[in-house]
Amino acid sequence: MVAPRPTGPGQASDRRRPGRTGAREARVPSVTPTGTLERPAGSSGPPPAAASRWRAGGQAAWRTLLAAVAGLLLLLAFPGSSLPLLAPLGPAALALAVHRQRARAGAWLGLVCGLCSFVPLLSWSGIFVGALPWLALAASQAAFVALLGAATAATSRLPLWPLWAAALWVASEALRGRFPFGGFPWARLGLSQTEGPFLAFAAYGGVPLVGFAVALTGTLLAAAVLQLARGGRRAAALTAVGALAVPALGGLAWLPLPGSSLATGGPTRTVAVVQGDVPQPGLEFNERRRAVLDNHVDQTVGLAEAVAAGEQPQPDLVVWPENSSDIDPYRNDDAAAQISRAAQAIGAPILVGAVISGPGEFISNTAIVWDPVTGPGDTYVKRHPVPFGEYIPFRDFFRLFSDKVDLVRRDFAAGDEVGLLEVGGARIGDLICFEVVYDGLVRDAVRAGAGMVVVQTNNATFGYSAESEQQLAASRVRAVEYGRTVAVVSTSGISAIVAPDGSLAASSGLFESAVFVEEIAQRDSTTLAERLGAGPEWLLTALGGGALLAVAVPGLRRRRAGRGAR
Repeated sequence: MVAPRPTGPGQASDRRRPGRTGAREARVPSVTPTGTLERPAGSSGPPPAAASRWRAGGQAAWRTLLAAVAGLLLLLAFPGSSLPLLAPLGPAALALAVHRQRARAGAWLGLVCGLCSFVPLLSWSGIFVGALPWLALAASQAAFVALLGAATAATSRLPLWPLWAAALWVASEALRGRFPFGGFPWARLGLSQTEGPFLAFAAYGGVPLVGFAVALTGTLLAAAVLQLARGGRRAAALTAVGALAVPALGGLAWLPLPGSSLATGGPTRTVAVVQGDVPQPGLEFNERRRAVLDNHVDQTVGLAEAVAAGEQPQPDLVVWPENSSDIDPYRNDDAAAQISRAAQAIGAPILVGAVISGPGEFISNTAIVWDPVTGPGDTYVKRHPVPFGEYIPFRDFFRLFSDKVDLVRRDFAAGDEVGLLEVGGARIGDLICFEVVYDGLVRDAVRAGAGMVVVQTNNATFGYSAESEQQLAASRVRAVEYGRTVAVVSTSGISAIVAPDGSLAASSGLFESAVFVEEIAQRDSTTLAERLGAGPEWLLTALGGGALLAVAVPGLRRRRAGRGAR
């Protein structure tokens, strides 16, 4: 005989039919649906499904917050805050946020990281043209970090995932530096390192190797945190030691590199850098072109007077910035006469930054070697004009979104020759403004035989922002990368003389006049970074791409097998 089941909520009691004593009891089915566990009477709280959704939502929230923190840490590492040692914590936080997530979630988290970094970092781009160009630029750069987040999440279950994650940082920056419209490799991870142990890696593999070292340190720290959370103290300690070994190796890498001396390593030339200043910040400086030219002429004539008085050494050459003569001196006799007056007063050739009419309907951002006797000579035309700044691609289309595109009245033409110029006995590798962040343009000039590097720039359109500092940071990395002194000359600041170890021998402030005169060695040494060229970047990109294939190919095979089974 089966014992009667106790009666409870939601259950019917067993009953015996009248007159059938001793017969098997007939059981009435429970009204509880099959497969559903009842909550005990008096219990509280959400049902299991709701609790699961609550936990998932909470996890998504803290991962999103962690991705935002990653972006803010990256922001703090760059000039503006200038805390470069915080840089590894950005990749660490992003790696933790996307770990073992699906690629779609990783893309979202990468986008959050990218926006939290690039929106404030690139705010200078909208100071005088409004929010739309600034936010569009920031969003386009953040999209590459979204791709990085997706790729890092997809590969986070592989063995040695910190290595693949660090290589993917290089791969994403390689892509960002080339697409679209020739790319915008500003604020790459390696360009945050203006001092400290990571900077030494620039001499061995350029900006990509510096970025890889920073990212690898961060991803190893993230791995150590995850191992510690799982209770693996020994494994966490070993991984943390590996993370610390990367900057320690960077410290050792400094030992054979040049120091802070400007005058050792080759025959010297006395170089004068002239920052003439502009009447006021903003786009309107172009409307006061003659005032800008006069400022640079006056500062150079003043330098000549200081030389005559024995207060300054006689320079072999003088360097003026980009846009120091926006009046075409080939077409305007008065502008040409003023430049000649300055060159004759100082008794040395001047490298003039000018805007030249032609070819055809275009204009050209041009550096002209102006001799005190013979006048204009060799030139260099900027090879990479800035899209939306110096030319407007698809002008009619983008005018639908903003009439600011017509602030660029005439498009700049791109030059096709490497920027190597002989000026006053110095072989100068000339770069104009943003060209300093493009690896190939700098490498071409140094490989052509440059003994020093000059960066001519005009930052007046970015006001009192961190843009000048961010650009100067790139010049400091280039100095170490090629073991050359870099002279940065700006219309309105920051102008500087950067020693081969990346330190500043002299620098100006923003929106002031300044003149530097320094003895600078014309070096012919070759760093490993120069010999290897883009090799380290391609190798690390291939490592990251290989890790992605290791995940994607088996996944595609499983999907096809599943379809075949149906």
